[in-house]
Amino acid sequence: MERTMSVEDKIRRAEEIYAKRNNGNTARVRVNENSKKDIKIFKKMFIQMIICLCIYGVFYLIKHSNYIFSDDFVNKAKEILSYDTNFAELYNNAKNAIKGFFNNENKQESVDEKTNGENQSDKEEANSTLNSTVEQQNVENREEKLEEEKNNSEQNGIGGAEDKQEQVSQLSEEEQQIQTIKKTTTYIKPVEGPISSKFGLRNPTTSTVPKNHTGTDIAANIGTKIISATDGEVVLASSEGDYGNHLKIQIGQVSIIYAHCNKLYVKQGDIIKQGQEIAEVGSTGNSTGPHLHFEIRLNEVPVNPEKILQL
Repeated sequence: MERTMSVEDKIRRAEEIYAKRNNGNTARVRVNENSKKDIKIFKKMFIQMIICLCIYGVFYLIKHSNYIFSDDFVNKAKEILSYDTNFAELYNNAKNAIKGFFNNENKQESVDEKTNGENQSDKEEANSTLNSTVEQQNVENREEKLEEEKNNSEQNGIGGAEDKQEQVSQLSEEEQQIQTIKKTTTYIKPVEGPISSKFGLRNPTTSTVPKNHTGTDIAANIGTKIISATDGEVVLASSEGDYGNHLKIQIGQVSIIYAHCNKLYVKQGDIIKQGQEIAEVGSTGNSTGPHLHFEIRLNEVPVNPEKILQL
């Protein structure tokens, strides 16, 4: 006969079964937690190994890649950064070129549609008509531009004719200075290289660079030989001031400045012949990179060197 269980025995039995099931679940949870901890530890070790390899690689490159930190590489980078690039002008030139290309293409397509099925003589006549129309339009555009400039000058100036006479006198004075300088002697290019900064007003990127540029900057590598553009006498050989190592060579009323030099080969009082090596290109004084600051003066008044000789 089966034993009849009391209510207390049923409760106790149920509690035993519940306790056994909970013990099994707890063991599984502990196993899962232990496996997760092992995975976290493995990931942490793997990341640390990657970091160590990266640090080792950086030290290896620093130790064996001497070219990256060499003087030649640094000087070349400075030379490239010293060039002035007018991005606005480049953008406008590219925009005008693209606009002109599409305008010509559209005009050519219209001509092709009109002359489709005609003989060769008709095509030539249509092309000539188109060219004359474009030329006439260009003439009208130039006339409108001149009229607009005239109106702007009259609005901005007071007295009109007096302002024009003053501008003409200023231009004639500059031309007279240029003619006087050219008559003094002949001139040759002092160093080969691209022009990195022109004469006159400019928009410098650093506060130490003056806005009014009194000479022309010719970019070249440090150590490049500088030759004298003219004959003359060295009246100044100095390393003081914003020009750094610089020379001033005098011939009559004309004086020529060679600034930011690395080394000077001549001294004050020396008589110089045209083409003689007088210094090396450098980046001394208030300079943003290796170049020659070439300056021509008439009675101590700077004149644009590009109007004196071809640089």
